[in-house]
Amino acid sequence: MARLILNLDNQVLAEYNMMKERYTIGRLPDNDVRIDNPTVSGHHSLIINILNDSFLEDLNSTNGTYVNGKLIKKHALQHGDVITVGRHQLRFVDNAADGEEQDDFAQTMVLSKSDMPGNIHAAAAGREAPPQGRPSPPAGTNAKIQVLNGTFAGREVQLNKALTTMGQPGVQVIAITRRGDGYQLVQVENAPGREPPKVNGEPIGQQARRLNDNDVIELVGIKMGFFVD
Repeated sequence: MARLILNLDNQVLAEYNMMKERYTIGRLPDNDVRIDNPTVSGHHSLIINILNDSFLEDLNSTNGTYVNGKLIKKHALQHGDVITVGRHQLRFVDNAADGEEQDDFAQTMVLSKSDMPGNIHAAAAGREAPPQGRPSPPAGTNAKIQVLNGTFAGREVQLNKALTTMGQPGVQVIAITRRGDGYQLVQVENAPGREPPKVNGEPIGQQARRLNDNDVIELVGIKMGFFVD
C-alpha cells in the first residue's frame, strides 16, 4: 500500500494511506487530499492506483502540478517522488520499497554502539544539562524523534532505550539519553569546520541539553522534532 506524506516548509502536516483506486488533490472539501491554500486549484490533481502502479494526472490546474521540480500532465509515480501542488509537497512512498529505505535510514541515522568512536556512555553521563525554564518530560513518558525534512521526512525513532545515538560517524553524531528526570541530548562528534548540531536554531555546545516537547533538532542537514506522546 502506497502513502502520501504532505509537507509545507519542511513540516509534515499529514499522511495518507492510499487504499482506494482514485485520490483527488485540491482546495475544495470534497477532495481526498484537501489543501486549503489559494495557490491550489479546486480540483488540482488526480492519482489513480492500478494494482501495484500509481499514476498522477494534472486536472488543468491554474498553477500546474510538478514532480521532482518538473511540470507534468501525466506521470507514473515512483517511490520517493515529490509532488508539488502550489506551495505544498506530497512525497510518494511505495511501501514495497519502503523497507529498503528504512534499512538505509537505520544505517545512516540510528547508530549502534559499535559504530561509534570512544565511550559514548561516559561522554553523555559526564556532561550535565544546565537547568532550563520548561521541565523535561519524565523518562517514563513515551517520546520519539520524527524527521521533518529531506528524503526520510515522516520517519520516526522511538526513544525507548537508555541511549540512542544518531548521525554519521566521522561527520556529526549526537546521543540522546533517557534518565529519571527526562531526556538529554549531547554532541558526541562534529567534523572540523562543520556547523554544530542545533536545538531550536541554537548550537548545542559542549554541555548536554535537556529536551522539551516540540524541540527541533538539526543534525547533518536534517531537521527532526522531539515529541512526547
